[in-house]
Amino acid sequence: MSYKSLPLKKEVKKVIHLVLHAIAIILGSVGIAAAFKNHNESNIANLYSLHSWLGISIISLYGIQWIYGFIVFFYPGGSAITRSESVPWHVLFGIFVYILAVGNAALGCLEKLTFLESSGIAKYGPEALLVNFTAVITILYGAFVILSVLGQAPVEDDDK
Repeated sequence: MSYKSLPLKKEVKKVIHLVLHAIAIILGSVGIAAAFKNHNESNIANLYSLHSWLGISIISLYGIQWIYGFIVFFYPGGSAITRSESVPWHVLFGIFVYILAVGNAALGCLEKLTFLESSGIAKYGPEALLVNFTAVITILYGAFVILSVLGQAPVEDDDK
């Protein structure tokens, strides 16, 4: 989205894209570490659910995507042919990983709701509605991000 929404030079957009995704990887890793810490302190088994398996897989794929993009598009940078052939695959794989992440976030909401219901909250209580509403909003937000990424890019201004 930084390539389409920011009226800056391509090189600046590239650095912003790189840094934002690096921050996302760091925050995702901190989130996974926090989940392990919480499970260990609460005597809950680790890596028992589909949500946890997908979470580890998705952050790993995301890291691979970031490293590949860094090497091919940033430093040391691949040849012009390598970069031009890699762009569509980089975009496709990035969208794929993003869709997996949004789906896994929704799956995490379902897992949380299951825990809440097994601990006694009402199936149609305010907590259940809040969790479901959060999951629906997450999916809608994810869909709008995908639509904006797949939308037509603005015309590049060579003067910038």
